[in-house]
Amino acid sequence: MQPKILINVKKLLLVGAVALFGAVNAQTKFGVKAGYALSTMNVNENDLGALKSKSGFYVGALVEHSLTEKFALQAELQYANLGAKVEESESGITVTENINMNRILLPVSAKYFVTPNFGIYGGPFVSFKASNKVKIKVKGTSVDAGTQDEINEYEKMLEDYINGGLKSSEFGLFFGAEVKVYKGLFADARYSFGLSNQIKDPVDGEKSKLNFFQVGLGYKF
Repeated sequence: MQPKILINVKKLLLVGAVALFGAVNAQTKFGVKAGYALSTMNVNENDLGALKSKSGFYVGALVEHSLTEKFALQAELQYANLGAKVEESESGITVTENINMNRILLPVSAKYFVTPNFGIYGGPFVSFKASNKVKIKVKGTSVDAGTQDEINEYEKMLEDYINGGLKSSEFGLFFGAEVKVYKGLFADARYSFGLSNQIKDPVDGEKSKLNFFQVGLGYKF
């Protein structure tokens, strides 16, 4: 190949590579998000008591790749404080057992933009245990050192019970909506429901599934 032709080919390849990189870069956005999580454990039998919803939080990062003006794919990595709580009151004293199931979430969704500023989405998620912690709070009376030691021992017993009885991973589905607020700033809300049974070795059909609602803000760069 002659030198001039070789130079022209190299220029053409360079221009093509720059154009391709620009197109891919324009189609792919990275972002961060954080917000409030309300979760509960949906169980058919348990030894912990009546489970209620627990407030928590989540933080994470995302990558969104546009396929067309209307469709996109999104993958996320989140750290979420989920779980449930047991609350009992008697004679003005309230005891709350907060079951904190700290999870690493990996949601993947297909997104449809109804308008340029509003999108709906859904897809599967997988979660992995980061840690399980139980925190007991007592309101309505003072707690002396001896009682606090007993509470600490009971917290540890519940943590061992949960760690030994529940699986370290699970999967489920989620659906939600996203609204563009200003430039890269957006608001996001979704509901996720577990499909797999959390209980490691069910004896008589025991089931436990983690369901949670998330709402928060994010920013795409």
